[in-house]
Amino acid sequence: MGGIQTIDVRLEPAFAGWRLDRALAAAVPTLSRERLKSLIRSGAVESAGKPVRDPATKVHGEEAFRLSVPEPSPAHNEAQDIPLTIIFEDEHLLVIDKPAGLVVHPGSGNWDGTLLNALLHHAPELAEIPRAGIVHRLDKDTSGLMVVAKQLSAHTSLVRQLQARSVTREYVALALGDIAISGTVDAAIGRHPAHRTKMAIVTSGKPARTHFAVVERFGVATLLRCRLETGRTHQIRVHLASLGHPLVGDPAYGRKGSIPFARQALHAARLALQHPVSGRQRSWESPLPQDLQRLIASLRGESAQ
Repeated sequence: MGGIQTIDVRLEPAFAGWRLDRALAAAVPTLSRERLKSLIRSGAVESAGKPVRDPATKVHGEEAFRLSVPEPSPAHNEAQDIPLTIIFEDEHLLVIDKPAGLVVHPGSGNWDGTLLNALLHHAPELAEIPRAGIVHRLDKDTSGLMVVAKQLSAHTSLVRQLQARSVTREYVALALGDIAISGTVDAAIGRHPAHRTKMAIVTSGKPARTHFAVVERFGVATLLRCRLETGRTHQIRVHLASLGHPLVGDPAYGRKGSIPFARQALHAARLALQHPVSGRQRSWESPLPQDLQRLIASLRGESAQ
């Protein structure tokens, strides 16, 4: 098991009036703001020997805080020799092209054979990184690009970029029906009130915004390019379904008896971010997998008749 790292921090006067979590994130750049919120709420942040449990506490500047930070424990997941398509790799991060059908994290019904198991085999040092370096996810049957952190500092940087919405994630999606114009869906997403394995547009949900652009129209379906501002679970699937245009093949939000396809027609085609060490803007693209290429080709043939 990992130990406890003690970090002593004295805030600068310039932080006066800031929230505690924001001030500590600026003072301890190796810890993300979300992790600091969790530490504060757990009582792991003390001032004058007493826990401060509210991340929104306003600071005066020049206070001293002691942080008790659990060091990451090695992942208790088994390394498994599962092939990975690696688009880019250096000592700080790697970008993979995930195939449809590969689960990202072990969980109920999928305790092994996941992307996490594959990553631990490819780079055993990832056992020391939270979630083996995985900072965002794709649904099991969504294909395409994912970035993985190989060092704690890179993990913190990538999490912060995702929180700041500065990571570009573009998807190719095939939606049912004829969508005439491009647009944006801005609607909060949370757990479905009746079906807990599904998500839904709910007023109590988290903010979610999806931009979609029409690429090609087939009458019975429309090829879209979607860009996420937020990364909520099932976001594109829920947002397009709310317009009456669910993804082709979507088992949870689609319509039965329409265009047959073995999975939701969604592919993470482009990923762009700032390299956590060099600071350079980097971007990667993934071509459409063959199953989606064949589906689109068949729709083109039908619409041309």
